Amino acid sequence: MASASNSNANPSGDGSLAGRKVLVISTNYGTESDELTKPIEALSEAGADVTVAAVEAGPIKTMKSDKDPGPDVPADTTLGDVAAAEYDAVVVPGGTLNADQLRVNSDAQKLVKGFAQAGKPVAAICHGPWLLIESGLASGRRLTSYSSLGTDLKNAGATWVDEEVVLDTSAGYPLITSRNPGDLDAFNHQLIEQLSGGA
Repeated sequence: MASASNSNANPSGDGSLAGRKVLVISTNYGTESDELTKPIEALSEAGADVTVAAVEAGPIKTMKSDKDPGPDVPADTTLGDVAAAEYDAVVVPGGTLNADQLRVNSDAQKLVKGFAQAGKPVAAICHGPWLLIESGLASGRRLTSYSSLGTDLKNAGATWVDEEVVLDTSAGYPLITSRNPGDLDAFNHQLIEQLSGGA
């Protein structure tokens, strides 16, 4: 699991998420490296217990900008071996190859639906919102994503906006979305804020 290396990763800096458990889900190939490692670092530094679940046992081979190899990130478990009831929030990183496969994975769909139904935060960045479409969580929501997903999300009934981070609570749970790795500070801050009790 990635270790915290950015002293600004935790906006509170006080271990405010002690006792909180966060699930990060991914396939085993093509995940955008910073969108996987930076939330892990920020959440861990804030005191959360972070679990990384992948489709299969073994490392996650990440990529930078969908083309250059990134670091391998170990997975703690598999998607089929975890349940939303065991965690307080879920994070869905992007990366085109990762997100395109994750969105059609039945275990991933079941998990994000479970978090939403339980009123727990669902956070997705970049291409990650593809999974929201396939899971029926995008319709009627205000959110953002990597720009090329805008039409897909609009066609799924969402209101798409070009903002660094969007929080939508209209369906009874916090849905947090961001556009790309450049928005990670705002994305992580909003996720930590919601796990700390919201604004």
